[in-house]
Parts: sequence; structure tokens; C-alpha cells
Amino acid sequence: MNYLILSIVTASSLYAIFKMFSRFGINNLHAITINYFTAFTLGFLLSPLKITLKELPALPWFYYAMGLGVLFISVFNVMAYTSQKNGMAVASTASKMSVVIPVLAGILLYGESKGILKIVGVLLAIYAVYLTASKNEGVQNKAKGLLFPILLFFGSGAIDTLLKYVENQFVSNESVALFSACIFLFAGIFGLISWWITRQLRIDFKSIAGGIVLGIPNYFSVYFLIKTLASEGIESSTAFTIINVAVVALSTLIGLMVFKEKLSLKNRLGVLLAIISIFIVAYF
Repeated sequence: MNYLILSIVTASSLYAIFKMFSRFGINNLHAITINYFTAFTLGFLLSPLKITLKELPALPWFYYAMGLGVLFISVFNVMAYTSQKNGMAVASTASKMSVVIPVLAGILLYGESKGILKIVGVLLAIYAVYLTASKNEGVQNKAKGLLFPILLFFGSGAIDTLLKYVENQFVSNESVALFSACIFLFAGIFGLISWWITRQLRIDFKSIAGGIVLGIPNYFSVYFLIKTLASEGIESSTAFTIINVAVVALSTLIGLMVFKEKLSLKNRLGVLLAIISIFIVAYF
């Protein structure tokens, strides 16, 4: 349970840090890439497995970490594009509603429990996320504008599902830190490639500092998520539902209390339903 709570707190803190990026004029692409290398360094140093970089390709999960690294930075870019073209409400909803993918995978692939109350809780959680994220009331989606929200939905779900699969099949308890670090290493490498593609090669001190500040909780959000999935007594479908809904609820409260954001009646109802759905999924 401690890992679950820490996963929620660290993941929620990322949204507050991104909020501060815009206030200080920090370049997102530069800071996010530095964040990945910060997270890699942190995980490599904290790993109980002391191996050299040359030995990494021999590990059973190495190429999965490479694929996840590509997914991490790709899905983030899709999220940024969706936010700009479709609005934050659409981006948040598409990202967090993807919890249905790993939940269904847990039920279908791992034979996890699927009682009626649990199914009701999952559906309620998805609706709660929609209500909480719906802040742009006038957003209208045309058919041609649905591509990136759909990619975001499946991309976010693919990350969570693949994390669970690799953790279940290949990642030992002592290699969690190193596995998490390698995901960030590959994400950082592809981030550097994107610098070259977009010709954004000059970096300033603010972006470096912002990337370091982001990288620490970002690393631990993945580390604690994997530790949660590996914990006895909590199914992946339950863990993913609780984490995704709780992150939305906590991030909303941080925005309300710290950044003085406005919440509509629909948003407040979403937070309430999120809390109810957490108890249903966790205890039934």
C-alpha cells in the first residue's frame, strides 16, 4: 500500500512541475529530455545490480525497455499535440480513460477477478475521469481531429499494459530500479534525436534545472508503479484503476488549492465519483 500511495503522489507532482514550466518560460522539449537522463542516472545509481553498460543488452528485459522508452517520449509528444489542437480536456480524458486497457488485460490475460461490483467501479472510474478532466466545455471534435486523441488513448494504455507484462515475465525484484532507469535512458536518447529533427539545439540553464527537478519524481513514479504491480495482494487491474483515478483527483485538488484553478460543478462531481470508485475497486 505504501508503494501505491507513493506512486500516486509522485505522478501527481509531475503535473504541478509542468505547470511551473510555463510560468518560468522553460523549454518543454529540452527539460523533458534532461529529465529522462536525470531519471536514468538516478535509477542506475540506486540499482542494487551493479553491472556495466556493456552488460545491459544481455538482460532479458533490455529490448522491452527500449520499446517502452520510445513509447514514453512518443506518447508525451502526442499528448502535447492533442492538448494544442484538441484542448486539455480532450488530452486528459484520452490519456486517463486508457486505464480500461490494462484493466481488461489483467482480467483477460492474468485471470484477475471480474466481479460485477469491480466492473461497475471501473466504469464509474472512467466516467469520473471524464467529468474531472472536462474543463473546456465548448470543445467540438470533428472526425479528422480524432486521430491524435485515439493515438493518445491507445498509447497510454499500451505503456501501462506492457509495463505489467514485462514486470510479470522478466523483471526480478532487485532489477526494478535498473529496468526503470533504462526506460528513461532510451526515452532521453530519442529526445536528443528530436532536438536534431526540430533544430532546437541550444539549451539554457533554466531548462537544465527544470529537467533535473522533473526527473527525480518522474523516475520514482515509474519505480513505485512497478513495485506496486509486483506487490502481493493487489491485482494490476485494481492498482491501475486506483492510481489513474487518484492522480486525476489529486492533481485537480493541487490545481484548485495551489494554482487557484476554477472547478465547475461537473469537475467537483468527477472528483467525488473518483473517490467512490477507488473504494469500490479496492475493496470489492
